[in-house]
Amino acid sequence: MEVDKYPFVRKLIADAEGNIQQVVIDFNDYQHLLEVIEDEALILAMKEVQGETPRSISEALAELKKE
Repeated sequence: MEVDKYPFVRKLIADAEGNIQQVVIDFNDYQHLLEVIEDEALILAMKEVQGETPRSISEALAELKKE
């Protein structure tokens, strides 16, 4: 496998059969990838509750206690 075919990859570590087992990336790139994943999760969570009525913190906590 060639490193230049994968974005952010500095080094690929493979087993004896050539299967990639580990990927080494720059820490700043790693942090950027985490931010992108977190942003995507937030967008999905926002879409999930898009039609719901907003609640105050006390209302939300009271609802959680009921469950």
